[in-house]
Amino acid sequence: MTTGQGGGIEVRPVAGHIGAEITGVDLAAGLDEAQVAAVRAAVLRWKVVFFRGQRLGHEAHVRFARRFGEPVVLRRRGAASPAGHPEIETTADRLELGGRYGMEHDEWLRRRRHVPLRGWHCDHGARIDPPAATILRAETVPPYGGDTTWSNLAAAYAGLSGPVRAFVDGLRAEHRLGVGYQSRPGDDAYVRHLLDHQIASLHPLVRVHPETGERLLSVNGYYVEHIEDVSRAESRLLLELLLEQATRPEYTVRFRWEPGSVAFWDNRATIHLAPSDNAHLGHPRTMHRVMLAGDVPVGVDGKPSEALVGSAPGHW
Repeated sequence: MTTGQGGGIEVRPVAGHIGAEITGVDLAAGLDEAQVAAVRAAVLRWKVVFFRGQRLGHEAHVRFARRFGEPVVLRRRGAASPAGHPEIETTADRLELGGRYGMEHDEWLRRRRHVPLRGWHCDHGARIDPPAATILRAETVPPYGGDTTWSNLAAAYAGLSGPVRAFVDGLRAEHRLGVGYQSRPGDDAYVRHLLDHQIASLHPLVRVHPETGERLLSVNGYYVEHIEDVSRAESRLLLELLLEQATRPEYTVRFRWEPGSVAFWDNRATIHLAPSDNAHLGHPRTMHRVMLAGDVPVGVDGKPSEALVGSAPGHW
């Protein structure tokens, strides 16, 4: 299926519920209003869109992002991020994280992802206002491995049975930085960091998308700590059920990166899984991302999320 969307753009869906490849546009040259509208519509419809063969530098990356929202400026970035472009975070910085706390990167990753579904997340989901979208471009990628996978949270919610949808509509869950991390024996510098820089919010388990009105199963493995008003045992089983639902293969799309590839996803309507199959290969993987400022989630009952600690709307 190929659909023309205006401005010479073509949108080709690549999976049944999520993901489309967009052709017919040079992102570095800039987009006209029809092209911006077409890309925005494709992101809302397909949740993540892909562009290949783009020649974006840092400045053009930020300029493209600004056509769709206000880029987030992080207070702290790693050494690999470009100094002159505070809106851009270079994901190779993530390889430094373990070393900051006395661990090799592989050990840090194992402790973060000791349960297979733990790696699934939206960006900065513990904040009161997670980013609305992320635009990630590939500079250097391994010859194989390193794919990213996304899942459609609207399709996951719609795929639940009616009684379960009605049940989860009224629930809220605590999203917290560092959930599930398995600490090292004795002193653990990363645990101390988490305690000193804690971020937590109470989000609706089912979020209403602010633009499409879709109901989204707002669950992920990185940040969800506990479902409010149920016991710990009940919460654990419910979260396992819902996370398995959210990551069912039919709701996902997997993308093979190439140098010059760009992925643009709705961070409100998706969770994604960063790769863990390439660290042992010895090939560099350098990616640059810009995140767009988001709003405070609102549940089916019209109630917004509640900040518990560490974040306030619009303050990064």
